[in-house]
Amino acid sequence: MTTTVHDSIKAGAVASLPLLRDMLEERFTIHTRQLTELVVCGALPHLGGHDPRTLATLTEASRQAVADTAHALQRMSQGIYGLCPGCHRAIPWGRLREVPEAEFCVPCDRARPLP
Repeated sequence: MTTTVHDSIKAGAVASLPLLRDMLEERFTIHTRQLTELVVCGALPHLGGHDPRTLATLTEASRQAVADTAHALQRMSQGIYGLCPGCHRAIPWGRLREVPEAEFCVPCDRARPLP
């Protein structure tokens, strides 16, 4: 049986999927714009006034944010958004509302090794 978005999120949250999609799309736009600006700064003389390590850290964080958001939108289009791949349970609505790109529920996220 394939789990769909509707199966994986509590009934009250299903009506809010368009809102979550809008939030994710807005975050994707913001993170992409930020990443573009940081890459441009990296090409400028004196790195646009940024410390090299700070610029590298900010650039990597922006790349990760773009990737996480794109992955959440992909899961949504595949019908598996809101289902934790660690425990195969629904991610609580409150977590998705606060962190719409979340892939794991809090217990499974905490149990994952740090990168």
